[in-house]
Parts: sequence; C-alpha cells; structure tokens
Amino acid sequence: MNRPVRTRFAPSPTGYLHVGGARTALYSWAYARKHGGTFILRIEDTDIERSTQASIDAILDGMGWLGLDWDSGPFYQMKRLERYAEVARQLIESGHAYWCYASKEELDAMRGAQRAAGLKPRYDGRWRPENAAGKALPAGVKPVLRFRNPDEGTVAWDDLVKGRIEIANGELDDLVLLRADGVPTYNFGVVVDDLDMAITHCIRGDDHVNNTPRQINIYRAMGAAVPAFAHVPMILGSDGERLSKRHGAVSVMQYAEDGFLPEALLNYLARLGWSHGNDEVFSLERFVEWFDLEHISRSPAQFNPEKLSWLNQQYIKVRDDHLLAEEVAPRLSARGIGTAVGPALAKVVALYKDRVATLNELADAAEPFYVEVYPGAELLAQHVTDAARAALKDLRNRLSSVFWERAALNQALKDTVAAHGMKLPQLAIPLRVVLTGQPQTPSIDAVLEAFGRDIVLARLSRHV
Repeated sequence: MNRPVRTRFAPSPTGYLHVGGARTALYSWAYARKHGGTFILRIEDTDIERSTQASIDAILDGMGWLGLDWDSGPFYQMKRLERYAEVARQLIESGHAYWCYASKEELDAMRGAQRAAGLKPRYDGRWRPENAAGKALPAGVKPVLRFRNPDEGTVAWDDLVKGRIEIANGELDDLVLLRADGVPTYNFGVVVDDLDMAITHCIRGDDHVNNTPRQINIYRAMGAAVPAFAHVPMILGSDGERLSKRHGAVSVMQYAEDGFLPEALLNYLARLGWSHGNDEVFSLERFVEWFDLEHISRSPAQFNPEKLSWLNQQYIKVRDDHLLAEEVAPRLSARGIGTAVGPALAKVVALYKDRVATLNELADAAEPFYVEVYPGAELLAQHVTDAARAALKDLRNRLSSVFWERAALNQALKDTVAAHGMKLPQLAIPLRVVLTGQPQTPSIDAVLEAFGRDIVLARLSRHV
C-alpha cells in the first residue's frame, strides 16, 4: 500500500477511556508517527441511549493526559447522518442494499424457529427484492436498510497481527446498514468513515475480527480500496479473565488520580502485547522509533498492576525534583495543605522519590513537612523513652545554634549520641517519630536539613 499512512482511534462514548482503548490508541498513534502519517480521532456516538457528553469529555481528557495528540478531528458520527444516507442510496441503486420491513416480533419468531430446528439464528433474506416481489408493505413498520451480502465465495484478508483469515460468505447474513431512524449501524458507519477519511491501517481490538468480513464486503460493494487490518489481542486480568472493573482501576484518568505518570502508563501499555528485545523502560520517542505491527503478540496480554507500579517507580526516581514538586503540590492542596510556609517542596520530594511508587505516596511522605504532626501515644511510649527524651533535649540545644547544613547537622547528632552513650538509631528513631510521626525516614540529617531550624525546634519543644 503506497498511500500515505492514515490511522484512527474511534472510541464509543459510552464510558471512560479504559486501558484497552488507550493501548489501541497508542498503537495507532505510534504507527502514524513512525511513518510520518496522520492520526485521526473519531467519536462513534451512534449508540444514542448510552452515549454521553461526560464520556466524550473523559475520552478527550484521557487522550490529553497521555499526550496522544491527534492531527484531525474529533469527528462525530451523529453529525454525518446525511453522508450515511447518501452512501445508502448509492448501495440501493447498485443493488447492494434493500429495505427490510420485518418487524421485531417477526424477526424474534424467525430466530426462535431456527433455534428450535438446531440452526444458527440469522436473517433469512425474506425482504430481498426477489423474495419480496408482490408483497404488500406492512402498515406501521418503519423499514431498516439491509446489505445484500454475497451468497457465495469467501472473504479473506492478511491481518497484520493474526495472519491470513478467511470467512465463508455463507456464514454471513444480510446485516442492517441503517436503522429505522436513519442512524447507521456500527459496521456501516465505520466503513463510510474510514473510506471518507482515507484510513490506510485499521488497528483495533480483536473483538472486531468478526466484523471485518462484513466490512470488507461493504467496501467491495462500494468499489473502494480496503484498508489493512491489524487486530490486537485483548487484555486479561491477573486471573486470566477479560479485564474489568473488578481487577482494579481500568480507567485511564483513575491512574492519573492514583498518582501514576502518563509516561509510565504509556510505557507499560506499549509493552502489554508488544516487545522489543528485553527492553522494559523506554521513552515514547524510542517506542515510536521501534514500533512495528509484526511484533505484536497474537496471544492476549495479562495486566499486572505490580509491574505497572514498579515501572512508575522507575520514572519517579529519575524525574526532575521541581517537576515532581509541581505534580505533588496540587495533591497536597486537595487535602487542604499549603506549601508556601515551610521547606521547598522540591527539596522534600528529593528525599523520598526513591522510596515511593506513586505521586500520591510522595504526597503522603511530604505531608508531615507542612502540617502539625501528633504521634500516637503508643508510638511515643515505644520510642520516646526517658533516655531518648534527655538526648532529644540535648540535641535541641545543639541545633539552636548549629550552622544549618547537612554536615553540621550530622555532627550534632554524633556529638549527642556520644555524650549520652547511645547508638545513632537510639536517637534517630525517636527524632523521626517526633518530627514526622514515622519511625522510618530517609537519612535523618537530610530530613533535618529539609525541615529547617524553626520547625525542628518547635516540634522538639513539644516533647522534651
């Protein structure tokens, strides 16, 4: 195929953007970017009862957060009804479509009889022109438009992920193209849109494999070029079942709320069913450089939350401290915590970024630096003993005049434990409890430096 590459992501706005959709969008976006092509966003909103503006907003927000920018769109199918009607008229004129007046009750009865006879339920062609000749049109029935599927032969295509696929036309019945209200069905709308938008590569989930032969037949009836298809296997939960809400957060924006970085989620999704050697951590730019359809696995991928958390941790570790501070600040603000008074947030996150897996955990670690900490009585009784309290009082006096930088603070700690015949942990742990409410922190001299003299002395004064 020598045409310029054009791909698309076409979600239905009946819910949030989930990780399966995000991976499909990523693959489509990356393929277009690698080949200098065009990536199109289309909103398939013909499910009138379930489509909502809130879902559209969630999809756009998710795409924006991930940084998957589109070159054209978003296009909305419900704004293209005249175009579908125009193509429908062309198919009627060419003998590839016809009006069907069968009522819902009539079709239900037909399928029931087929099942009772052990047959596969399918439309029997009763309103095909040759079968409907001389029939009176039933009163009160609004017709649907059906595609006249070929009776013989096969539909075949070389799927860019799954390989050669062939379906006998005898397995397919005459699908509905336009509903009675003039709204296109999925298979018809997709073909018209992909044709009008000159899509060259249709990359989508493999739950659409059964739709593909129907769509290819419509393309052929229209005398149009058929795009290349690449059907990506589904994502399974850790239990091997299809990924769903019960497996945890599956909404893209839920991961944003939970403190994941978009780069980490994209990196994880890229590796979820595709690989490049043993590389685990790589940038989006490198992914575009490496990406191809040939290395997409034919088997379903299994979503591993622990692996995603590990990957997010790797991205947090190497992220600029000031960028992390900008991402942690609103999370603290949402808890009613301001950071204007107290240590520089960048200095605080630098202490903890090697110890956390999410931005939320980083906010948890930073919180004691900006709010009063009241350790529980049990924690105090366990660690702030009389001996520890005496040493803390001595340390407070030393810290009141020491030069406030890490080396001098470390020396003050050493001098204090030496004066009291203690080991450093015997002083450092109760000091951590008093300052942060936690018995474990990064290096205590670094914590002291980050807090600043005023806060340290004030918190020590409450307990000694």
